[in-house]
Amino acid sequence: MTTASSSPPLRPPRAREGGGDGRLAAVFIAPALLGYLVFLLWPTLRGIYLSFTRFNLLTPAKWVGLDNYDRMVHDPIFWSSLKVTVEYVFINIGVQTVAALAIAVLLQRLTQSALLRGIVLTPYLMSNVVAGIVWLWILDTQLGIGNEIIGGLGFDRIPFLADKTWAIPTIALINVWRHVGYTALLLFAGLQAIPNDMYEAAKVDGASEWRMFWRITMPLLRPVLAVVLIMTVIGSFQVFDTVAVTTAGGPANATNVLQYYIYGSAFGRFQFGYASAMSVALLIVLSAITFLQYRLTRAGQTDLG
Repeated sequence: MTTASSSPPLRPPRAREGGGDGRLAAVFIAPALLGYLVFLLWPTLRGIYLSFTRFNLLTPAKWVGLDNYDRMVHDPIFWSSLKVTVEYVFINIGVQTVAALAIAVLLQRLTQSALLRGIVLTPYLMSNVVAGIVWLWILDTQLGIGNEIIGGLGFDRIPFLADKTWAIPTIALINVWRHVGYTALLLFAGLQAIPNDMYEAAKVDGASEWRMFWRITMPLLRPVLAVVLIMTVIGSFQVFDTVAVTTAGGPANATNVLQYYIYGSAFGRFQFGYASAMSVALLIVLSAITFLQYRLTRAGQTDLG
């Protein structure tokens, strides 16, 4: 008696060795990669090359070696611009971080209203140029409503944007007003990751809100706060548009921040080689500051178990 030969067991078709997924991933990554290469990597490499040349758009770039960097080291306006920029960064970061942290904690501990979060974020939806123009009108010495109120209270009018002492702090506070809501929401998102059980256990032990803030909130928020600080410091060093529409670097270079000086050298005096050298110097400074911040704040580590 013959028996029918048994057919081999059915097996699922072999999955492709990731080839299809890899090609699909490449299709999605390609636009972002192309944008990165065209609008970031190539301009950066081109700028580094131009920093070693004399170039004014009208004639071919001429290699001059380190002449632009030697000029930069001996340029008093460059050092003045760097000093003004550092002053702006300290005021902006100091006030913005404290205010944003306070707002974030209040949103977390008192109310989590979506409407309130939207109101806090509203200034950030306005461009820097529009915010600068609005505050320029408000703070105008003669016609600004801010100075009208100050005068109505019996005080002398304050030339917020026309006085060397007031100009940089005023510009810094304008940008604090615009960015503090966004920074607060980033910190608020970090607070959401802290388990509420820790606060409840601390309350049972009799801890006050102030003690919980320093013993629970700050240690566990540190990685998010570190990243936010890195982002805001980088952004602050690149301040430009608020200065351009309010003071244009004046009075007497009191608000001539580094980015505005670079812009003036490139597009005002057509010294693209020298402007590129200053841009490379700014890139090096920001890279060093970012590295130090990352290491000192231990941004890649968390205290959450």
